[in-house]
Amino acid sequence: MRLAGETALVTGSTSGIGAAVVAMFAREGARVVVTGRNAARGTAVVDRIVQAGGAARFLAADLTDETACAGLVEEAAQWLGGLTVLVNNAAAATGGNSPVATLDSARWEQVLRVNLTSPAWLSRSAIPHMRRAGHGSIINISSRQAERASVGLAAYVASKGGLNALTRAIAVENARDGIRCNALSVGYVVNARRDADMTPEQRRRLEGMHLTRLGEPDDVAYACVYLASRESAFVTGALLPVDGGGTIARGLVLG
Repeated sequence: MRLAGETALVTGSTSGIGAAVVAMFAREGARVVVTGRNAARGTAVVDRIVQAGGAARFLAADLTDETACAGLVEEAAQWLGGLTVLVNNAAAATGGNSPVATLDSARWEQVLRVNLTSPAWLSRSAIPHMRRAGHGSIINISSRQAERASVGLAAYVASKGGLNALTRAIAVENARDGIRCNALSVGYVVNARRDADMTPEQRRRLEGMHLTRLGEPDDVAYACVYLASRESAFVTGALLPVDGGGTIARGLVLG
């Protein structure tokens, strides 16, 4: 039980990576709050955790709203009895082709608001609870797109680059209070809904972006458990690649 006694809020946890993170956190002894926009999916995630003997609750929230972000943290901390772990996983989808030369301003604002501004808002509200607890871990789910940009994803790339910088700022500002902040640079992770119709050719291309294989949600969840636990007490301000080696080599195609 590597997370026994920890209390965690994981955004975007009704499916995919976030759902894997809350499930693994609960198995390791943490009490968890699941949050997202889809109540049905969120309730299903909570039910699976509770049936397995864990403690979980679903809270809906609009992460594009500053007041809603603060309210989410406060309600989560009240139910959890404090807050020691925050995982900023929710992200605006990359969307269609939107290079800088033709960038839609509304789309730019939406992506940055979800991927960068809301983690700042949530962290701002979480830090006082972590200070009271005497320790805390903030984990930002970033992307290797911040280091190796793909054409047409300007807003997403910029938001993840900003998230990496925010990670360092939070780490520097809160180290003396025992609060750590780290980011995961994630490669392509298979999503059951998004990739249901993936063709063999698409899979070969995506696999070519990695030295090993495509990622699975649990690959990211294992890394989150490490960063949330006291095992990583000497790790802060780090950007940990979880990308099957995709950052260090070209693979077959440019990612």
